[in-house]
Amino acid sequence: METLAERLAKTRATISEECARLQRQEPTLIVVTKNHPVSLVDELYELGERQFGENRIQEALPKFIEFSGFSRPEPATWHLIGQLQTNKVKQALEFASVVHSLDREALLLELTKRTAERSEPLKVFIQVNLTEDLERGGVSPSAVLEFAEKVTKVPTLHLEGLMAVASLDDEPEKDFESMARLSEKLQGNHPQASGLSIGMSGDFVQALAFGATHLRIGTAITGNRQY
Repeated sequence: METLAERLAKTRATISEECARLQRQEPTLIVVTKNHPVSLVDELYELGERQFGENRIQEALPKFIEFSGFSRPEPATWHLIGQLQTNKVKQALEFASVVHSLDREALLLELTKRTAERSEPLKVFIQVNLTEDLERGGVSPSAVLEFAEKVTKVPTLHLEGLMAVASLDDEPEKDFESMARLSEKLQGNHPQASGLSIGMSGDFVQALAFGATHLRIGTAITGNRQY
């Protein structure tokens, strides 16, 4: 059985090799640590990782508090990659430096209110829903540009770009191509919003070909979840 270090090294090597083949810069790797104990985060930190992703506030906040209880030579960055309920925004902002799932007006209003006193803007990605399933969360592709205008008017939010999860029914390339085109349109109005948070354990290689700037990889590195 491979160790955490071996899985991490293999994943990073695959990313580097594919980026070299595509002649592009390497993306930000976010290691998704949900359903794993803080000891795994500690081990990843010792292996050089600094970007961690969590889905649920009730798991992420205690983990962040425990992890932050020890002095570190460099800070870690915590990404909230799961859907965010408006009544959990205050707690989310206690640990998350980046929110990848800004997906509706009500959440935008709550984030605006809760970040009003911040000195540094909160980094956010607009989550795009590429399916017909409204339960998955996300802004419809046709509404992204209009929604982005509202986000960029909030001085305490910094629009990083777009995030999506490829649908389970089609080849991921189809969805990633749609996201790449939508990202181009967004950058036409907001050049700074060049981030593209796409690609997970099963499809990150394909995502690289379509300009992924952030990969959210869990199982391929961390192994099976500890439910």
